[in-house]
Amino acid sequence: MRDEAEAVAVQLRLRERVVTDAPLGRAPRLVAGVDVAYAEGSDLVAGAVVVLELDTLAVVETVTAIGVAGFPYVPGLLAFREIPVLEEALSKLTVTPDLLVCDGYGIAHPRRFGLASHLGVVTGIAAFGVGKTAFIGTHGQVGADRGSWAPLVDGDEIVGRVLRTQKNVKPVFVSPGHLIDVEGSAEITLRLSPKYRLPETTRHADSACRAALKAVTG
Repeated sequence: MRDEAEAVAVQLRLRERVVTDAPLGRAPRLVAGVDVAYAEGSDLVAGAVVVLELDTLAVVETVTAIGVAGFPYVPGLLAFREIPVLEEALSKLTVTPDLLVCDGYGIAHPRRFGLASHLGVVTGIAAFGVGKTAFIGTHGQVGADRGSWAPLVDGDEIVGRVLRTQKNVKPVFVSPGHLIDVEGSAEITLRLSPKYRLPETTRHADSACRAALKAVTG
C-alpha cells in the first residue's frame, strides 16, 4: 500500500462485500479477540488472537505475531497498520473461530469500513468491533443498568449501539463488521462481558499482545 489515497480506494472497493443486515448463520461456539500493541517510539507491533469458548469464556488458544507497521498512522486507516500482523497471528491458529471481536469499529466508520469490517472481509470470518470511545456518530441517553443501550447514528444510518455492559459504568460502542448484524453484535458483547466493561476477548487479547511486545523489547 503506497499512500492514503490508495488505501481509501481499497476500502471503498472492499466495503461492497460487507454484509451486516443479517444475523449470524449459526450460533458461535469459538469467539476470538484480536488486538495490536505498538512499541513506543518505533513501528514495531505485536498482534494477538485469543480464542475463547463462548459458553464458558475459557481460553482455548492464544497466538501472537511480531511485525513492523508498514503504513503511517492515519485515523480511519488503522486497519492497514494492523491487519498484516493480525493475519500472521491468525495463520498460527490450530482452531477456527466462528467470530472475531476487534478492539475498534466495524461500520461505525466514515466509509463504513473499519477494522472489523476489513478483517471480516479478508478472512471470511464474521466480525464486529467494540470501541471504548465513539469514532463517529451521535446517540441518545443510555440507561444506567447493564444491557441498556441507544442506537449509534451517523447521518440517517444506524451504525451500531452504545451499550452499557456494567451498571453505572461507561458504555462501549458496538458496531457490526461483517456477516453479523447490530443485534447479534450487542448480544454477544454482553455475553462476553459478565464482570467488566470490556469483553473478555478484548481483555485477553490486550494482555497477550502487550506481553508479546514486552518479550521482544524488554
